Amino acid sequence: MKVILLKDVKNLGKKDEVIEVSDGYARNFLFRQNLAVIANTKSMENLKENQDNEKSRLESIKQDAVDLKTKMENITLTFSLKSGKEGKTFGSISTKQIGESLDQLGYKIDKRKILSDPLASLGMHKVKIELHKDVVVTITVRINEE
Repeated sequence: MKVILLKDVKNLGKKDEVIEVSDGYARNFLFRQNLAVIANTKSMENLKENQDNEKSRLESIKQDAVDLKTKMENITLTFSLKSGKEGKTFGSISTKQIGESLDQLGYKIDKRKILSDPLASLGMHKVKIELHKDVVVTITVRINEE
């Protein structure tokens, strides 16, 4: 019997896959646990429609990330750190601080998306931010002496 999986099933397949299973397994386990539906013409049409909707939703999210990238490319954030002799700094600028500074500018970015180690030296630094798995923007962070 051909079925469409509604959820991932270990050792069987992933969500939205059409697979062939025995009739008893489908009736006694997959259907009762709401893990699958029978693959008839109506359910196949629903599956295709759901896949198309999901694809357009993902493309929309990616396009939003590309638009945000164009807005963020010219951002320069400025921070101050205390420093001692020979330019040695006391402390560092963390991804949390960068995220909070971006939040004040109106860009809600999760600190885990900021791909940088803590910045502990004076000067200009390039920091990469992952807006989407395929979209990465680079901003400039300037650290001045306090």
